[in-house]
Amino acid sequence: MATILAFQSVNAYAKKRMVFVLFILIQAVSAFGFTKEKTLEKPNVILIMADDMGFECLSTYGSTEYRTPVLDSLAAHGIRFENCVSQPLCSPSRLKLMTGMYNYRNYEHFGYLNPNQYTFGNLMQEAGYATCIAGKWQLNGLSNKDIVPTWHDNRMPNHFGFGEYCLWQLTKSGAEGERYAAPLFEKNGELIQGSEDQYGPDFFSDFVIDFIERKKDERFFIYYPMVLVHDPFVPTPDSPDWKNAGDRYKKDTAYFKDMVAYTDKIVGKITRKLKDLGLDKNTLVIFTGDNGTHPTISTSTSQRIIKGGKGNTTDAGTHVPLITYWPDQIRQGRSFAGLIEFSDFFPTFAEIVNRKIKTDSKSFYPLLTGGKYQPRSTAFVHYDPRWSPNVNQYRNQFVRSLDYKLYQDGKFYGLKEDILESRLLDREKLSRQESSVLLDLQKEMDLHPKWR
Repeated sequence: MATILAFQSVNAYAKKRMVFVLFILIQAVSAFGFTKEKTLEKPNVILIMADDMGFECLSTYGSTEYRTPVLDSLAAHGIRFENCVSQPLCSPSRLKLMTGMYNYRNYEHFGYLNPNQYTFGNLMQEAGYATCIAGKWQLNGLSNKDIVPTWHDNRMPNHFGFGEYCLWQLTKSGAEGERYAAPLFEKNGELIQGSEDQYGPDFFSDFVIDFIERKKDERFFIYYPMVLVHDPFVPTPDSPDWKNAGDRYKKDTAYFKDMVAYTDKIVGKITRKLKDLGLDKNTLVIFTGDNGTHPTISTSTSQRIIKGGKGNTTDAGTHVPLITYWPDQIRQGRSFAGLIEFSDFFPTFAEIVNRKIKTDSKSFYPLLTGGKYQPRSTAFVHYDPRWSPNVNQYRNQFVRSLDYKLYQDGKFYGLKEDILESRLLDREKLSRQESSVLLDLQKEMDLHPKWR
């Protein structure tokens, strides 16, 4: 009897040990990311980009002229990037953003993305995400129909990795139909003409909302390049003048304030839907602008009045808002003062989905997750708009640090004291620190090809 009890005791001990070992093995497998649960921890991603909105348009960046409570709240609970550097104009920015490449590698014409390019849409789709794009396309080469054979191909968004789309200026130009009242747009192969009572930004945001609802049980990637707040500056449905149909096309910079407010409202509409569906915690929401504000708009801020610099390589043309919101990872609001440039988005998305890709830049994913991150010391812009004489005059290259800026033609500015770039630094009178910075910036400039 004693022998039997001893055997049973040993057997029970062995069972407990096996259970313990099995528990350790499960934990180890999970830590290395081999379980389904670990895979599902990848976030949904929504990238929202306003059209022609410099950093000064948001009150979280010091604007005293416009109210943006939704975006201010996202910044307060996420990360507000103080120094995001875009290209000065829409098409150059979109190519750099979507491909992670400097413009000298793949920018051929204004409003054109060559079908031989690989975008973040392709990346996320291949990683298993449901993908869509809504808003402004303007990448089919409509301005160069004589030399772009695919300008009329309404499958281009699909080709670039977007499973669904709802877009303005895909195969029809702005001259054929506008983006605001009575919008003309294309939705998954169908050309749609809205009535004068319908508002383009509502169509695009409704499309995004519908996509979220349909894909709530999948991982999704949404790219929403908004049509707001680009000119013409006209009433929104929240403007008093919208009530009169004839006034919906009345152009006045006074409506810019309403357009900024409507942008904020749309972002709130999307984030509320995420919360209603229980998706907000593990969805990374990114908000930025494609370039500086239109030159006809001057904005009062807590620091100074800022005149829009769209098209120009000055700070007002390239300094855009960047806000990231991801409650599962960013649990306390903060700001980041280092430089971010538009080529950084692509590698960030690649790191999210654990893909190795070649770009001209670096991922800021560690900033979102609290990992180790070495801030970039410089940002580089190659700018050749190939559009109209009034913007082509600003064709140039520059390398900048936080406080200094060097152009390819040798112009050197101290941004801390001269953000408007009105006074060249005299190379004969540079301090030791300025001389060192100039040398570093020149080394970075020399890594890139000069103008052809």
